[in-house]
Amino acid sequence: MPNPTTRVLAVLELLQSHGQMGGAELARRVEVDRRTLRRYISMLEEMGIPITTEQGRYGGYRLVPGYKLPPMMFTDEEAQALSLGLIAARGLGLSDSAPAIESVQAKLDRVLPSAPKKTIAALRESVALQTGDSRTNADARLLRVLSETAQSRRTASLRYGAADGAQTSRDFDVYGLVFRAGRWYVVGHCHLRSGLRTLRLDRVAHGEPTERTFVRPEGFDAVEHLTRALANMPGSVSVEVVLHTDLATARRELFHGLGFPDQSGDVVVLKALTDNLDWYARELMRLPFRFEVRAPTELRSAIGRIARRLAEQFK
Repeated sequence: MPNPTTRVLAVLELLQSHGQMGGAELARRVEVDRRTLRRYISMLEEMGIPITTEQGRYGGYRLVPGYKLPPMMFTDEEAQALSLGLIAARGLGLSDSAPAIESVQAKLDRVLPSAPKKTIAALRESVALQTGDSRTNADARLLRVLSETAQSRRTASLRYGAADGAQTSRDFDVYGLVFRAGRWYVVGHCHLRSGLRTLRLDRVAHGEPTERTFVRPEGFDAVEHLTRALANMPGSVSVEVVLHTDLATARRELFHGLGFPDQSGDVVVLKALTDNLDWYARELMRLPFRFEVRAPTELRSAIGRIARRLAEQFK
């Protein structure tokens, strides 16, 4: 935690969410010693927040029963995180999400103190996040339902439409949901096909939880599985890029969606398959080191188009 103010607010949040906490545990959670914790408790009391102290083996600190905290208390850093989250949410292609986003923004504007409010206003006017250029709209309710089934490990009952329009009903164990290249995907075990499958969320016509439970494979990486699944889809294009950096840096800076770099002689080579060259070009251009596209020529052309468009903006 960066500063004492953040730690004091963290103490308040912990007391609000846990009811009562022992001094040792509270000090450990906010990463201070017991003496500093007592000073933070005194600071909260000076702010008018009533805290009781109980001695003994089962004692600790707690808020006075019945005391209602203000609805929101955010530091500048927390306000910044919230605002960036709202900005990013606008680009995630969720149908009917715009009113909810604007409602949250309005509530923040209404209740935040002036300093965090200025932070949010500045970010809203000056920051744009590249979240993937949504290519399709996905049902926000479905996203909630499927994420909840993934968390509770309950099989979902889905109605799914294939690319040719055929509709199928299937039970599906949701291992994860991933937003990639402008689309939402659902990754998990399909009982209809008896194996791991990746479904596009915008093609799920209906979904609801069942009473059936499942066990998620230990260490399963939904992003990695999606990357490999998309790479093997018909129409995917083979990519080969030389990265002008060392292998450790390449692996640290690249996320799974771009592929997996390897050492090839004296150079680091990135090989991958993609179904969206424009998206791949944009992601390559985010890298903090130089690179050279060996193949395909269409990827070089895509990078050139984006570079020229950016250059036009700064003339």
